[in-house]
Amino acid sequence: MRVNPATSSDGVSEQLFTLGEIPGVLWTPLGAAGTRPLVLMGHGGGQHKKAPDIMDRARRFVAECGFAVVAVDVPGHGDRPTDERYDRIATENQARVAAGAELAPLIAEFQALVARQTVPEWQAVLDAVQQLPHVGAGPVGYWGVSLGCGLGVPFVAAEPRVRAAVLGLGGALATVEAAARITVPVEFLLQWDDERVPRSQGLALFDALGSAEKTLHANTGRHGDMPAFELDSTLRFFARHLG
Repeated sequence: MRVNPATSSDGVSEQLFTLGEIPGVLWTPLGAAGTRPLVLMGHGGGQHKKAPDIMDRARRFVAECGFAVVAVDVPGHGDRPTDERYDRIATENQARVAAGAELAPLIAEFQALVARQTVPEWQAVLDAVQQLPHVGAGPVGYWGVSLGCGLGVPFVAAEPRVRAAVLGLGGALATVEAAARITVPVEFLLQWDDERVPRSQGLALFDALGSAEKTLHANTGRHGDMPAFELDSTLRFFARHLG
């Protein structure tokens, strides 16, 4: 793991790193020492590890809860090279939608394919980051919506270190079996008028979650209209289960 020198602002330290071919970023409290909770964040489709919504949430998790937060670029995104296979599939899917195909199943199939690569990558990132003395092997949370949900459901199902997860803006078409294996507390975000994920599929994914403690947060609006106040709820959720 190659870690770049840290920069800081408003009490939050930011370090870019590379683990093999995986570029990532770690946020921690300035001057942090010792073990603390760690939140892994999965970005949305077409975004990257330092997308504005990722950074806003990460900095609040650090500043208000004292957590460490890590995010990495999904294959074909951010600072990772173009993946010809994924690009080809995405182009083919766009053509299918233009010809009248339903979007949701194509998204689900594509995310299931990418998850087979990202789940072991994210587990390796946890291994490396938790060896840092200012992070340590504390409790782990996961946050991811949209693409971050499609990849996050199989990740949370496979990773025993995760104690709580915020998921949403995703459907059950490709993840229902993995969702059934999730038993940690989950806060699930759903946009009632989502044009990318049918409401029925989002509700089906929530229903499929095997967690004894799961909460559905449904708000009016389209896929990208998630209310800002949901971040406050997420902070309270992680502080309760990780802090």
